[in-house]
Amino acid sequence: MESVTDSRRRPLVLLTGATGYIGGRLLKGLEKARWPVRCLARRPEFLRPRVAPNTEVVKGDCLDPASLPPALTGVHTAYYLVHSMGSTGQFEEEDRQAARNFASSACQAGVRRIIYLGGSGLTGKRCPPICGVVKKLPTFCAPLKFPLSSFALRSSSGPVASPLK
Repeated sequence: MESVTDSRRRPLVLLTGATGYIGGRLLKGLEKARWPVRCLARRPEFLRPRVAPNTEVVKGDCLDPASLPPALTGVHTAYYLVHSMGSTGQFEEEDRQAARNFASSACQAGVRRIIYLGGSGLTGKRCPPICGVVKKLPTFCAPLKFPLSSFALRSSSGPVASPLK
């Protein structure tokens, strides 16, 4: 078993989407594995009662680029679990804009890895909104300083994706 001291040496992980179904389960897995976690939330007052005492909660919105730097400062790995499916207006355009804002801010903050799980799937030959952003990441981060990974989570009894693998 790891000591608290061991967990402090681990790099900081940012989790977006922690109030969602998958993000909430990933949060518990990261906390249980003693990863230092910071959560980005549009409504931090809703999330704070649901996190461990050592987990940070920072107010921010991926559609508001000015709100992202405080959440991304000092972060090694960011889990991007944001989607705009519940929004009014143009779902795909809002998803693209949120991903652009996040990728740009992550690059500026020196984030080394983004792990992405999208809110929309492939339909026929159409690509989810993040694909256009992924293809353009070198324009945000040239040369590209971090890999962008997609992943699938196992059931609650299985492991979660490791921030460093």
